[in-house]
Amino acid sequence: MTTTIPAVTSIGTARTRVEGREKITGAARYTGDIPLTGLAHGSLVLSTIARGRIRTVDDTAVRAMPGVVTVLHHLNAPRVKGDYPSIMGSAPDPTVRAFQDDRVPHWGWPVALVVAETPEQARAAADALVVEYDVEQHDTAFSGDRPDAYALDGVVPATVEKGDQERELAASAVVVDAAYTTPEEHHNPMEPHAATAHWQDGRLEVLDSNQGASWVAEDLAKAFELDPATVRVRSEHVGGGFGSKGVRVHQIAAVMAATALRRPVRVAMTRRQMFSLAGYRSPTAQRVRLGADADGRLRALLHDSVSQTSSVAEFVEPGAAAGRVLYDAAAHRTAARVVRLDVPTPTSMRAPGMASGSFALESALDELAERTGIDPIELRVRNEPAVGPLSGLPFGGRNLLACLDEGARRFGWAARDPRPRVRRDGRWLLGTGVAAATFHAFAVPSTAGVTAWADGTFTLRIAAADIGTGARTALQLIAADALRVAPEQVQVRIGDSEFGPAWIAGGSAGTSSWAWAIIPAAEELRERLALGVDIPADGITVRADSTTALAGQTPAERHSYGAQFAEVAVDPATGEVRVRRMLGMFAAGRIVNPLTARSQLVGGMVWGVSMALHEEAVRDQASGGLVGSDLAGYHVASHADVEHIEADWVDDPTPGDPVGIKGVGEVGIVGAAAAIANAVWHATGVRQRQLPIRPDRVLAGESRDA
Repeated sequence: MTTTIPAVTSIGTARTRVEGREKITGAARYTGDIPLTGLAHGSLVLSTIARGRIRTVDDTAVRAMPGVVTVLHHLNAPRVKGDYPSIMGSAPDPTVRAFQDDRVPHWGWPVALVVAETPEQARAAADALVVEYDVEQHDTAFSGDRPDAYALDGVVPATVEKGDQERELAASAVVVDAAYTTPEEHHNPMEPHAATAHWQDGRLEVLDSNQGASWVAEDLAKAFELDPATVRVRSEHVGGGFGSKGVRVHQIAAVMAATALRRPVRVAMTRRQMFSLAGYRSPTAQRVRLGADADGRLRALLHDSVSQTSSVAEFVEPGAAAGRVLYDAAAHRTAARVVRLDVPTPTSMRAPGMASGSFALESALDELAERTGIDPIELRVRNEPAVGPLSGLPFGGRNLLACLDEGARRFGWAARDPRPRVRRDGRWLLGTGVAAATFHAFAVPSTAGVTAWADGTFTLRIAAADIGTGARTALQLIAADALRVAPEQVQVRIGDSEFGPAWIAGGSAGTSSWAWAIIPAAEELRERLALGVDIPADGITVRADSTTALAGQTPAERHSYGAQFAEVAVDPATGEVRVRRMLGMFAAGRIVNPLTARSQLVGGMVWGVSMALHEEAVRDQASGGLVGSDLAGYHVASHADVEHIEADWVDDPTPGDPVGIKGVGEVGIVGAAAAIANAVWHATGVRQRQLPIRPDRVLAGESRDA
């Protein structure tokens, strides 16, 4: 790949979104907005029990209701394959295998689909469908001390360790041994999940809201045993995803109905259905043990995390993984275990593992700083590793210390009195806290095509997804610089599986993965044009696949980093916590578009406020279902909860990486909750080891302190 960068570049300049006007004027069509002739609408029916069998589905009366076209359930639905390897590396969650048998493994399991002429008719009929069950005893009680918890590898190994752990702990002058918990949390993007399926000229066409059209197309082809060339998935505009918009039951159900009826069928989840069908962040129970010398240098870092998974699929929240990157110690152990319960399957949710794990690890580091009398920033400086703590690999750019240093300067950390509960503003107790952040950076092989037209314009085609991150604009800038033209000369087309395989918008690897394919395609096209060739009416197209280029990269520890700073005010009489200001300084490689990058980082930090103080899905043990499974009962941060939040970055070159993009979509939330929790301790003198930091928990701490 050519690494020469033009003298004047578009990358690094703030640009408004290329599709911004379409979105604010309503011209941008989302999946649920696109009209189709003859469109029917499907409404899912979900189970009202947490475990058992379907005894009967009485659909006679429902089929006679106005507008009803059909009712699909386990006795009449088409068969689908469910044991295929997904593009994501494992078999899909069996939830997507809709209506294949009478088993009900959790509350909110899809048991039927009612299809009608209008959405209202479908919803009314779905509400009227009578389903009877043989109920079995369910188990939804999650805790970290369950004896049936077991180790499970996920995107990273379940357990990684080195050194003599007990010896190093015993030799430590100071030991922190603390338990931390995080609750079940839900994504709930603004646009609900929706898919429209129809057959056209022997091809399955699917309009969908997803994070990767290639992913969904490949999985649909496998599920229905179709020739992949006959399946096309388009997802032009997506109203948020956060890890939830992959292959879900609504796409399978839509294809089933469209195949049975030979007409277009749209299936959209309701907000309440998303709480059981769209995945979520698992609750965690974590134990962190840190052993250090009197000067704060770690001898032992042990982090165990337990999360939950469903009885039908395995998913692990890798909550202990952050310690494998951030700090070294002679003895090191990070381990993840899961408990199988009668609950929906969790999934990746913004900064999977790192968001929940950093709360525990960075809170424990703050406790160690308190006990050793060392400034929390200085403690982290003293434990900065020279190479990967467990891998031994060199770092592909590591500027955490620069983030801490610059963040401390801007935040005014030097003026901080380290003593807790000494600063006041009227009735409010004031405190400040800090935490480190990290998220892995990688790239996955993708394909891209760039076309030159006779009028001097270009078209980029890649099956990327823009889930609100500004990906279209970033890709336009990347292509423009590789072509050495103005961004306005490049039209970007994304979200179409016909453009070839490409990585998803996920893992903070989207822009990086796509850039690895776009740049060589654009550079080769530019070199052809430099020869003075004539451009025909149908243009000149160059396609590139980044598989070989990525395979040649030198192994290294590649991560984004950050330092989160927070100031809180706590009312000891009511337990109310207010985040007055936050600052995040990040090292995230090459920043393509500062405007949208800052928006992503601030968005992650706002979510960190929500995680720290508000979000908590509560599962009713009697029914196995969620209490308040809607945006009224599930509390998130509102405008009044978010005051001054600032995000910025330090220069972060990436040795040996010609693209240099690391990603900002997820690192912004990592460490944010810990910084707030550490600030609450500084304000009150009481540790909060359980999220969210609710007023009653603050008051309970005040009572203990009194």
